[in-house]
Amino acid sequence: MRKIQTALPPMNALRTFAVAGRRLNFRAAAEELHVSQGAVAQQIRLLEQHLGQALFTRLPRGVALTSRGAIYHAEVSRAFDILRDATGQLNESDDSLTISVTPTFAAKLLIQSLPSLNTAFPGIKIRTIATVEVIDFDRDQVDIAVRETCPPFPAAHEAQLLFRQDFILVGSPHLLNDLPLPLTSDTVRNLPLLHDSYEHWQTYFRTTDRLPGPVFNQISLAIDAALAGQGLAIVSRAFVQSDLNAGRLIDAGSAGGASVRDYYLVRKKSQRARPMLDVVWSWCLDTFSEG
Repeated sequence: MRKIQTALPPMNALRTFAVAGRRLNFRAAAEELHVSQGAVAQQIRLLEQHLGQALFTRLPRGVALTSRGAIYHAEVSRAFDILRDATGQLNESDDSLTISVTPTFAAKLLIQSLPSLNTAFPGIKIRTIATVEVIDFDRDQVDIAVRETCPPFPAAHEAQLLFRQDFILVGSPHLLNDLPLPLTSDTVRNLPLLHDSYEHWQTYFRTTDRLPGPVFNQISLAIDAALAGQGLAIVSRAFVQSDLNAGRLIDAGSAGGASVRDYYLVRKKSQRARPMLDVVWSWCLDTFSEG
């Protein structure tokens, strides 16, 4: 009779198994865990030896869980979820929240609005991460995210539309001077153009040719250059509305075209109440939502 193993396996092996069982590919699991594919295979072998049975069936491409492996994976994953929830509850005790937003959203909308959040809820501590990278709420310990994206969303996520993108041409009063508005495409061709990574000007002129003008890797930098009078930029209206209201920038006309990606507020669905997260979630909707 096979000896029943009751001692807990090594935690690192269990963590590797949880990821590998979810990805069903050792290479993908290795990338997520930031280790080599060989290290993943070694941890799985260690776990299988500890348990005395195979957990995976090796396939030409990837792996599949055995029937017992699938049952074990479901329970191991549930155990890690419990640990993450417990850690989250512990971290919540210091009234801190982590918000992950795009760099332009951070620079042009969030930072200038944080004083009102601190005034309304002085006990909340906000940690901001500015990135366009796709996030894993658990791995990255993020509570709320703002992303330029589009439906459908994963079943485990809750998403609310903040605003749809309305792309316009903007320039400083110094640059546009007394030019008649809205600008015609012929007039635009004679002005310096500011580019970002979205290639809006190629869409505007319906060309694939490289157009002259400086290129910035962030929309916020192109906006700053427009504010400095260095050229004309195509931007989403939401990011420059305060500059338009203050007269620092001028709306020179529509850039045309509809975006398939808009800005959404996203969080992971949770079975337990999280009052502080709900407060900040509602504040974000009230502050940044267009409607």
